[in-house]
Amino acid sequence: MGKPTDGRLVWNHSTHISGLIAILERLCQQDGIHTVTPAVIGRARGHCPKMQLRVSVPIRGGYKVIARQGKTVQEVFVLTTLELEQLEIAIAIAMKIT
Repeated sequence: MGKPTDGRLVWNHSTHISGLIAILERLCQQDGIHTVTPAVIGRARGHCPKMQLRVSVPIRGGYKVIARQGKTVQEVFVLTTLELEQLEIAIAIAMKIT
């Protein structure tokens, strides 16, 4: 097992946006991230050529993040002690290491 500060990635869906799990696994390794849960997957009207993660709204204990790639959109729930700006930095770091 990893260090005790490692977050947990919840696998409750069989389908995910291609490449999203690798980013979420790196996000889980950052301090302050407790649980990351990919949720509802759907279709968007607009086209987003490369993977994008955007913090959407605060939820109890964390934030809802919207992941987009192509015409696919997926909600991701992140339980964290980080502030909004710190979470955005953590997401940017997790996406950079591809």
